[in-house]
Amino acid sequence: MKLCEYLKESTVYLDGGMGTLLQAEGLAPGEFPERWNVTHPDTVTKIHRDYYDAGSNIVCTNTFGANILKFSKDELDKIIGAAVANARRAAEQSHSAQEKWVALDIGPTGKLLKPYGDLDFEDAVAVYAETVRLGVKHGVDLIFIETMNDSYETKAALLAVKESCELPVFVSNAYGEDGKLMTGASPSAMVAMLEGMGADAIGINCSLGPRALASVAKEYLKYASVPVILKPNAGLPRAVGNKTVYDVLPDEFAEDVSELIAKGVRIAGGCCGTTPDYISALVSASKNITPVPVKKKDITLVSSYTHAVVFDLAPVLIGERINPTGKKRFKDALRAGDIDYILREGIAQQEKGVHILDVNVGLPEIDETRMLTEVVCELQAILDLPLQIDTSDPVAMESALRRYNGKAMINSVNGKKESMEAVFPLAKKYGGLIVALTLDEDGIPETAEGRVAIAKRILAEAKKYGIDKKDIIFDTLAMTVSADTNAAKETLRALGTIRRELGANTSLGVSNVSFGLPSRDTINGTFFALALNEGLSAAIMNPYSHEMMKTYYAYRALAGLDVNCSDFISFAEKEPATATVAVPVVEKPIREDKSEYGSELQRAVVKGLKDIAAQLTAEMIRRVPPLTVVQEHIIPALNTVGIGFENKTVYLPQLLMSAEAAKSAFEVIKSEMSGTHSADKCAIVIATVKGDIHDIGKNIVKLLLENYGFAVTDLGRDVEPERIVKEVVRLHAPIVGLSALMTTTVPYMQETISLLRRDAPWCKIIVGGAVLTKEYSSAIGADAYGKDAMEAVRLAMDINSALSKE
Repeated sequence: MKLCEYLKESTVYLDGGMGTLLQAEGLAPGEFPERWNVTHPDTVTKIHRDYYDAGSNIVCTNTFGANILKFSKDELDKIIGAAVANARRAAEQSHSAQEKWVALDIGPTGKLLKPYGDLDFEDAVAVYAETVRLGVKHGVDLIFIETMNDSYETKAALLAVKESCELPVFVSNAYGEDGKLMTGASPSAMVAMLEGMGADAIGINCSLGPRALASVAKEYLKYASVPVILKPNAGLPRAVGNKTVYDVLPDEFAEDVSELIAKGVRIAGGCCGTTPDYISALVSASKNITPVPVKKKDITLVSSYTHAVVFDLAPVLIGERINPTGKKRFKDALRAGDIDYILREGIAQQEKGVHILDVNVGLPEIDETRMLTEVVCELQAILDLPLQIDTSDPVAMESALRRYNGKAMINSVNGKKESMEAVFPLAKKYGGLIVALTLDEDGIPETAEGRVAIAKRILAEAKKYGIDKKDIIFDTLAMTVSADTNAAKETLRALGTIRRELGANTSLGVSNVSFGLPSRDTINGTFFALALNEGLSAAIMNPYSHEMMKTYYAYRALAGLDVNCSDFISFAEKEPATATVAVPVVEKPIREDKSEYGSELQRAVVKGLKDIAAQLTAEMIRRVPPLTVVQEHIIPALNTVGIGFENKTVYLPQLLMSAEAAKSAFEVIKSEMSGTHSADKCAIVIATVKGDIHDIGKNIVKLLLENYGFAVTDLGRDVEPERIVKEVVRLHAPIVGLSALMTTTVPYMQETISLLRRDAPWCKIIVGGAVLTKEYSSAIGADAYGKDAMEAVRLAMDINSALSKE
């Protein structure tokens, strides 16, 4: 039976952990478990067979880290071939009678993608594609992408699968205690992107136990129209002697997961710390639970790398200002390649309260494909708002959609045959909410009925491509009333009909209605109110327009969408009554509210504007001593972002871009001081321990420590314990930072700590990594545990402060 058919009527059981079982069989700390497919095939086969015998329907090949960054192409081919053969042999040898499939297991590369790391998106796609092609060559039944903690890398992996084969693909992400991925994505954001790209099942694995992941699973169940996966750890790890054990036993694990199966989870298994006993207990506990049908959710979502925007009762505001139409300064910026101007415009609109940014860079004299893709990537590097990609060029649209991190709005398609043939395949491949203009080969119909008829044809054609109504939003085209007094009335009538009779979402470029008239703001605000009354879902609008924003906040208060009218009151308090005087809509300079920042430099660092931070620093040090610039402007900005990160209002990408902006400011200061400015805090040695090639966390900590003035010696990854100790002794470093991502490498961390205690007893040891907890860290002898990069910095600051007092 085909897997997807089986899944419609049955709960599918996955396998459990692999690494800890291989360790129990003799896998050495730091040894690549994937090589055991070739060197110890019988051991790997037995583990797979035990999972099948326990009731697993799907066993994942022992290929979690199998990619061309770790292995040569020839060795990778041998490893994946052997891994698939081992799993196939296990299925044949198993005595259980359930349906069985073999999944190619794919994990993260261990690298951050640009702009936060050094791995290019297309290079990541190529890495994953090579692994997928070999898995298909050797006969797997499906692809299982798992333990992804970054939305962008997840997209790269899924895109590689979709472009390399037609097998079913499951995608599972690793969430932290805050219910977010490491780089900030919420569950609804991942549902939007992954479902939009065509994943066959999506969900959660690793990090935590089933109870801790329950809220994440429920959010998936709320939004997902595809089967939901749950593959939790056996709780949290702790050290008992020289062994790592987990705090959730099989029966408790089975009970907790079964409760979520009863709520709708359709694919379940285990991750770190789970064994065949866990899977057997789970199958036994849940075998009588009737699978909950997977229902289509008619929820319209777009997303950025952090969050989703839901098109529901509350109107969505789309900022229109990143568009050259009628904006001389913006055109000049595009011609000059002045990306900073565009970034400042995006930030300013975000601060005015828009939910989505429209991005249009279309000028005949520039390379739109290159510019649109660059602007989308640069905006996403510093802003967490979803974007509306606005172009009539399908090549530029595909290029931008491919690099977009999330599920974008696509502006636009229309009723012309060639338009739908160009845009719908892109939306199907990359996902997106399509803005559909109600015009066709005959132009824009004068009547509402004509526009509704086009909307129906667009829906019918979209259905042929497998695109649901929830992923189309209709623009009934606001025309200027100065040319046709019935224009606004017909636009509104078409909008209301599409909303009520077709049940589709609607959007308008509101300000078009007032072209050629005085007091345009007054016309726009009133037209916006009328459109909202007809059920307008989203408005492409000027967020600097007081009338538009006043209408928006007043409507939400009157429609019962603003609890205690708190947002309206806040808006009214910020905007004096005198501001309600109507003014013409003209191109205005970018408005920047600096009230919450001590200076423009602080704002540039907080917002992650590297070039502007460097420019402002160069200007400031002409009149302010360089060290004053550091202490009163740069460090306070870093502290602002750090506090936001710790409070979960700022996420890792923003933290990194802020650190890069601070770094660019520091470079200016160092240059001005002719190299005399150096680290003013103690020395720190950092390393990823032997056997572990993952250095994302270490690199983030290094960047932040350097910005805070520490003298950092980075020994890299896969570092021998003796080398770490030797460097600490040579520098007499008072602090060492050790990182480990994999359970199989924690013993080397413990060995390193033991050697440090013997040869460098003065040194304080801070450890971090996904497999560690505070208790676990204490048990292996560390002084402190940094749960994230900012906490590691705080710990180092405390130690440095104590040293300075001695």
